[in-house]
Amino acid sequence: MNKPLEKKSFMEFLKAHSLLILVVLSLTMSSITTVTNSMSSSHNPNKGAYWPSWAKNFPPSSIDTNLFTHVYYAFLSPSNTTFKFETDDPTALLLKNFTTTLHTKNPNLKTLFSIGGASEGSLIFSRMASSHKSRKTFILSTIEVARKFDFDGVDLDWEFPKTPKDMKNFRHLLHEWRVAVKKEAKANDTPQLLLSAATYYSPEVNLDNIHRKYPVDSINENLDWINAMCYDYRGSWDLSATGSPALLYDSNSNVSTSYGLQAWIEAKIQREKLVMGLPLYGRTWQLKDPTLYGIGAPAVDVGPGDEGQMPYVEVEKFNAQNSAKVVFDLSTVSTYSVAGTSWIGYDDVRSVALKVAYARTQKLGGYFFWAVNGDQDWKISTEASRTWSL
Repeated sequence: MNKPLEKKSFMEFLKAHSLLILVVLSLTMSSITTVTNSMSSSHNPNKGAYWPSWAKNFPPSSIDTNLFTHVYYAFLSPSNTTFKFETDDPTALLLKNFTTTLHTKNPNLKTLFSIGGASEGSLIFSRMASSHKSRKTFILSTIEVARKFDFDGVDLDWEFPKTPKDMKNFRHLLHEWRVAVKKEAKANDTPQLLLSAATYYSPEVNLDNIHRKYPVDSINENLDWINAMCYDYRGSWDLSATGSPALLYDSNSNVSTSYGLQAWIEAKIQREKLVMGLPLYGRTWQLKDPTLYGIGAPAVDVGPGDEGQMPYVEVEKFNAQNSAKVVFDLSTVSTYSVAGTSWIGYDDVRSVALKVAYARTQKLGGYFFWAVNGDQDWKISTEASRTWSL
């Protein structure tokens, strides 16, 4: 594991991140009017969002497509025996409706279907990537699905390659995928499909006591970008204390968005191919003592929501209905709210604006949200888009 970041004083924080402080001050005045030259960006930003296909009360038609450049259909999974995609009639209808609706609303918007997801696990992809034959079957099936349903690209959400061998096979998969996509586009005189992957927040994965590294050189060569999942640092798997689930800075550890993104940069990823993840949901805890409610306060159980998780739209409702105390923590660039023994850590408009400003100063490729139905009044998505576009 890389060594933890050294703890810095608050004054050092202010000096090092004066640009971000300006963003906060501007937000307080309800407008952002000045931006330094260091935030300039020569490439078109990637402003992405994942749409969960099980969100029955939030169809694709509900998405404000003017706020995004890329929207992902989440998720499809291949057969665990053939590694081909087998879409039944309801799924086929949903896929076609997704691309047709979004392309009609905004012809410039790019649509991708995302494969896998957290609930899919890692084993199926480990098996698929283990041989050239199974990789080829999978790759050709992804291209077939993309063309059949008019997607602009494909996104792989393998959470996560579990061993160094998996990472080696991931390298082979990316190379063979790009070769196949180039060949298909040339044969049919069509634009190449976009290829992206959702990854761990850092290029080094240290889960289950197994250390492995993403093949950054292969990512640079073969993917259009990666979506670094910069969230779920804290959650219901540790009920002993509250925590910021997607904090930008953590002076006491290397589990933070700034650490992960800098690690990717130090690993030599092309900056424009690194896209920062932002959560549109909070993680909740039940406090042990309601008078002790800061970040890291003692907790005894999950709080409100679904198994300790709550979409941002529900966080807003909870705060209003319970007259919650809302605290923005500048040192971590995160927000939490407290009502009695209920504690919720999340990102709001202020923290997202700061993170987006940070991503621009680092000349990254952009940002993405999981998941788009969490921001139904579009406050966060609007501020993110505006901050990047300044």
